[in-house]
Amino acid sequence: MDKYLAEFFGTFWLVFGGCGSAVLAAAFPELGIGFAGVALAFGLTVVTMAYAVGHISGAHFNPAVSVGLVVGGRMEAKYLLPYVVSQVLGAIAAAAVLYVVASGKAGFDAAASGFASNGYGAHSPGGFSLMSALVIEVVLTAFFLFIIMGVTHANAPAGFAPLAIGLTLTLIHLISIPVTNTSVNPARSTGVALFQGGWALHQLWLFWLAPIVGGIIGAITYRAIKK
Repeated sequence: MDKYLAEFFGTFWLVFGGCGSAVLAAAFPELGIGFAGVALAFGLTVVTMAYAVGHISGAHFNPAVSVGLVVGGRMEAKYLLPYVVSQVLGAIAAAAVLYVVASGKAGFDAAASGFASNGYGAHSPGGFSLMSALVIEVVLTAFFLFIIMGVTHANAPAGFAPLAIGLTLTLIHLISIPVTNTSVNPARSTGVALFQGGWALHQLWLFWLAPIVGGIIGAITYRAIKK
């Protein structure tokens, strides 16, 4: 149970910190955080929680990461479903708290604002197509898993994995926020989509499919070059 609680709270922090920066801070241009600030916020959530609970659960905070690590031989399959459930519940709880906070501002509308949801086509921040969204989510999640497996290998420098993983997530957001608002994490996508309640739920399938496919590809690729 300690592993599942760690995944719950770690995913909560990722969604509340990352999506919270988009909903509460980036919505105000005068604060100046923009896309870069949101990208950094997501990275910082992973760095901080990975150092806090990585020794308990491995600090996945992401169903695509958990699937990839099972495929990569780093986690037993029997833990996969409880990990994913814990992550999704953590994301939903974070989105609920964020919704309560954001609703304290007059005129806030989660459906109209998008509530930091992931999307493609008309709901892509830059108007990118379904194909663009599919490709970038698969490719970036594949590299994310590849890097995670590399920096957590027994032969990698000790103590630096959380920093490398957090910086990777920051870079991923810098690349893909204009395309999909950056998912690479089905739990993160699910939490906020439930509160947006419209188009985000209709497009949610992509943000489960693409990251999981990418995670599997990344894990298989790493195993192929590092026995």
